[in-house]
Amino acid sequence: MRSAMLDTTLRLADPDAFYEALIDMHRDLDNTESQLVNAKLILLLSNQIGDMDVLREAMSMARSGVAASVAASTASV
Repeated sequence: MRSAMLDTTLRLADPDAFYEALIDMHRDLDNTESQLVNAKLILLLSNQIGDMDVLREAMSMARSGVAASVAASTASV
């Protein structure tokens, strides 16, 4: 039995401000540090969500189409 479904309704009052804060979080970090910060943020937010079914759905949605989009962008170079 599913306890919840991923809700993709926009809830950010200011999505642009969030995006700017996300970019600022990575400022002056090298690639390894940036990946570590991303991993830590993912774990913190995943703990906040706390529902494994919702997290699996989010992971599936995040991964969906990524390989095809990377292949298309590298083919056009």
